[in-house]
Amino acid sequence: MKSRPTTALIGGLFILAVLVLAALTYVNYGFTGQNPGGNDFLSRWVGTRLFLTRALSPYSEQVTEQIHEMAYGRDARAGEDQMLFAYPFYTTLVIAPFALVGDYAMARALWMTALEVCLVLIATSGLALCRWRLPAWLLGLLLLFALLWYHGLRPVINGNPSIVVTLFIVLALWSIRSGHDPLAGFFLAMATIKPQMVVLLIPLLLMWSISHRRWGIVVSFLGSLALLIATFTLFVPDWILQNIRQILSYPRYTLPSTPGAILSVWMAGVGKQLGWGITIVLSIVMLWEWLHVMGKDFRWLLWTSGLTLVITNVIGIPTATENYIAMFPALILVFSIWDERWQGVGRGLVVAIMLILLAGLWYLFVSTIQPGDQPIQNPVMFFPLPLLLLCSLYWVRWWAIRPPRVMADLLRDVTA
Repeated sequence: MKSRPTTALIGGLFILAVLVLAALTYVNYGFTGQNPGGNDFLSRWVGTRLFLTRALSPYSEQVTEQIHEMAYGRDARAGEDQMLFAYPFYTTLVIAPFALVGDYAMARALWMTALEVCLVLIATSGLALCRWRLPAWLLGLLLLFALLWYHGLRPVINGNPSIVVTLFIVLALWSIRSGHDPLAGFFLAMATIKPQMVVLLIPLLLMWSISHRRWGIVVSFLGSLALLIATFTLFVPDWILQNIRQILSYPRYTLPSTPGAILSVWMAGVGKQLGWGITIVLSIVMLWEWLHVMGKDFRWLLWTSGLTLVITNVIGIPTATENYIAMFPALILVFSIWDERWQGVGRGLVVAIMLILLAGLWYLFVSTIQPGDQPIQNPVMFFPLPLLLLCSLYWVRWWAIRPPRVMADLLRDVTA
């Protein structure tokens, strides 16, 4: 008798979820109709669709010409975004369901819905990762923040797969914590669809796994990555070389995307040297933290992973603010420790920082937009979040890398 209400509840929740997703897709479709763009998705959608329907390499000139035709109505001019596929060939696995939709506006709307769902999953999985339990009102505020803050909504509008990569990262870390080593390796391999986002995190996680003799993570990662590469080599034998050629052409037409490059524009005399100084200092800091986390527990690894994801975006590797969503798990970790250590005061600080980031980043973006054929993001947007997180992560480091202690324990230490 008890199973019927449970089944009815599950069925009701499923129907509600379908209705919510349908409504969200309807809203997204209206947005895509009035706001052409989503160029980060367009390049991959065209490349994947032409591979599936015409067996064309997504790196071929025919595909690039088709991308330009859809984006500009002509060939791309010198200095414009060349709109290349640019990602590893196996990215088509993620894009394929949407590439089967022939109407680009609808495909983009569905992709936006998928990214919004991923943002919710990143937030909830991040909470599980930190074992942070929230009251309903604060959970709702965090989910709303995840969907609307600048570094969440911008990649949704542009259709950037960085959100999917971040979900793979969070799932990999959750699998490591839960002891599901083969899953962890698989998710890490899938995260390489944007290699620049995980180029530092993967070595850290593999070295930590070796220090704990958790060989399943290493074997699963290497095996999954090898399988992905080999499978797609069957379709386009030299796709890796084609991909590398497109990657090497990026600096010729992209805006400055590293602290050194940005500082060189702002301060031509010393900007380049300051950029190298940032790279050297952060490299030393990161390597020092890596050495100390080897053999330590997962709590320590989680903090070091958060630091690594932040440093990845400011150490000198070309990046984009769309990739900053990968720092969201580190932000959740900081929030959880504030709440854990200072309760009411910490919770108030969490709410305050969310509101400041939500309003402040959007205000900074709008007030510094550079004119052009389309509004261009000012390079100043590269700095606020990494600076905040570098300071915050070191503020909470002592508590983050040690088991949680309650206030009674602290009082006992003082009176002992």
